[in-house]
Amino acid sequence: MDGFRLIDGLTLGMERVLDLRSAQHLLTAGNLANADTPGYLAQEIPFDELLSDVVRAAERGDQGPEGEVRSLEAPPGTLDGNSVSPEREAVRMTSNSLMFDTVSTGISRRLAMLKFAATDGRA
Repeated sequence: MDGFRLIDGLTLGMERVLDLRSAQHLLTAGNLANADTPGYLAQEIPFDELLSDVVRAAERGDQGPEGEVRSLEAPPGTLDGNSVSPEREAVRMTSNSLMFDTVSTGISRRLAMLKFAATDGRA
């Protein structure tokens, strides 16, 4: 069958989101590890700007954007120039973990439906 794809663009996009969420987790862990390093700038992946581009690219069958890493400037008056806020990073870690789990569940359910269809409803 020409043009038939077993895994659709949405599932591929969700896979790409998991990759980016994993990368954000590593960045957040690095931020927390460097919370006391003078001059260290916290890093993040701007998901709000990236998500729709990732899903659209996956629907076209493209890899999509790599997920630019953005450095956060230290707030004015910071003596050591470090921009890590442990509170912000803890919230980001929790939020990122929740989103990773949600997308993982979505992929699992989509694959379960595919398995159900492929086996004509038999386990």
